[in-house]
Parts: sequence; C-alpha cells; structure tokens
Amino acid sequence: MIDRRLFRPEATVSPEKSDWLSFRAAINEGMREEMRRDPWVFQMGEDIAKAAPFGVTSGLAKEFGTERIRDTPCSEVSVLGAAVGAAMGGMRPIVEFQFGDFISVAIDQLTHQAAMLRYLTGGQVQVPIVVRLPCGGGQRCGSQHSQSLYSWFAHAPGIKVALPSTAADAKGLIKSAIRDCNPVLFFEHKALYRTRWPVEEDCRKQDFLIPFGQAAVRREGRDITIVATLVMLHYSLEAAKELEKENISVEVIDPRTLVPLDKDRILSSVRKTGRFLVVDEAYLSCGIQSELISMASESLFSELKTAPRRLGNPGVPVPFEPSLEDAVLPTKAKIIECIRSMMKS
Repeated sequence: MIDRRLFRPEATVSPEKSDWLSFRAAINEGMREEMRRDPWVFQMGEDIAKAAPFGVTSGLAKEFGTERIRDTPCSEVSVLGAAVGAAMGGMRPIVEFQFGDFISVAIDQLTHQAAMLRYLTGGQVQVPIVVRLPCGGGQRCGSQHSQSLYSWFAHAPGIKVALPSTAADAKGLIKSAIRDCNPVLFFEHKALYRTRWPVEEDCRKQDFLIPFGQAAVRREGRDITIVATLVMLHYSLEAAKELEKENISVEVIDPRTLVPLDKDRILSSVRKTGRFLVVDEAYLSCGIQSELISMASESLFSELKTAPRRLGNPGVPVPFEPSLEDAVLPTKAKIIECIRSMMKS
C-alpha cells in the first residue's frame, strides 16, 4: 500500500543509462535554464525567494536576484493581474500560487483577461504566462488545499493545461510552457515533489523539450486502456502490474497535457483494446473523466466491448481526516476491482 505522502515511483529506465532527478528539482532546472536563455522570463509568487512552501524555486533568487524572483503580497488576483500586464508588455512571467486551489481567487484575471486578450485583439496581443499550481490530495492538507481543478480551465478557450507525472515530463513541459505564447496552467501534484526519478541523459540537456499535445504510452496492453493523470498514473501502473498475474493486459496512457489533448493516441488505444477506463482524482461531475469517455463513445461506440468507466472523487470536499480522505480518492485496489468487473462484462 503506497503512502501517498512518501510515494516513490518504480524506475522506468535502466539505471546504468540514466541520472537521478527529483520532481521538484526537474521543474527548478527547467525554469533555471529558461531564465538563463531568455532575460525576459521572471517569476512572481508568495515567498518564492525563500523557496516556500515546497522548495521548487530553491536557489533561483541567489542566481537571478530579487528583481527576477519577485516576492509578492498574499493577493492572488493582484499577482495574476500584474502578470497579465507584464506579459502584454513583452515579459514572460511565471506565477506560483502556494496551493492550486487559490486559482479560484484570480479566476477573473485568468479567464476574462489572460485567456481572451489574444482573441479579442485579433492576435495583436500575446499573453505568455505560466501559472504553477500545486494540487492534489493525499497530503492531509484539508479541503481548501487538496483539490484538482484543472477540468475547470480545460473548459475555457485560450488556456493550455499541463499535468506532468514524471521528472522528465516536469522539466520538458515547464520549458515548453515558458516558451509558449499562450497562458499555461501547470499543475504539479504535491505527492510527487519529493520523488526521485531515473532520467535519460537527454533530459539534462538545455534543449530538452516535450511538446504539448503528445500523450505517452507508459505500458502497452491488449485488453483494456487506462488514461490516468498525475499520481493516478502510477497507481494505474501498479494495478496493471498486479493484473498481469491474472493474464489481464492493461495499456496505460499518460495524457501529459489536457489542452491540447492527444485524442488520436487515446482513441487508437481504445480501438485496439475495446475497453476504456479513466482514472483521475478530480471531481467526477463534469470532469475530464466524462469528457474523455464522451470522446471515445462518440468516435468508437460500435467498437467498445463494454461500457467505459471512470474513477474519481465522487463529489465531496477532500476531507482532512486520513481515513476519510483515502476513502474519497481512487486507489490501486479500486482500479483493480473496476478492471476485473469490466473484464467480466
């Protein structure tokens, strides 16, 4: 049973051909490289010069100074509004909110300004902002610090949404996000920050990028397709490994970005297996799980062997009490049980 607070993923590449990199160090390294490459990149956030609260910006103020690593007041709407203005003026701000839940405080600046200005000006104005958002449950942080709200913004035109699940993806996607000329929400699951990963040598190069809209097949299979995000990806991989003992072959896909979404790769997998499960810890109602299942049902209805299924938060605030929090979030056991049920139908 994985302790969500100390989650350690299984190695994905051979150690003799890799280097080790933590998830938060990967984000730090990607931002550091982009700040060295482009003097117009700067960062804003509460206590980021001191690397609070999760240590992701550690050492950046020492290298770049407090003009480019700017501590801000505790006012998310003001910070994002200032970032919009800076981006319109040619800068490339990276904004960190201490918890992703607080994006709701700044939703007007995000959805009515940052997301729409390029469209409203006929392309004359670009708003290249990256907003880094620690998210996710399992950390005993309480209801107002444990949500995963990316489906809200995948619904809004003009915003890109990234969900890195490995150290290599964290680095490659943050660099691509910084270079993008559109606002990008970069969701980072808190349970991944302290994990260490073996990464290929190419990941440590300054030109290492992961393009948006390219999903990754993390495990190939023939019987069922799982699309899973963030920590749920790793629970799904563990479930797939256990189900292999029962001769159930599970294909696991990591979307990496929700906007843009790699629909072709997902549909190709579902067409091959005929069964589809989406695992995501966000709220089920009107969530990304429903959108993906709708996409598959509309495109592949006659090729599905059984009704698609989804796992997620059933629609309650994330509890603080540990046993209650674990009860509302997907687990490896729930994934295994769901797949067994689907294989019988």
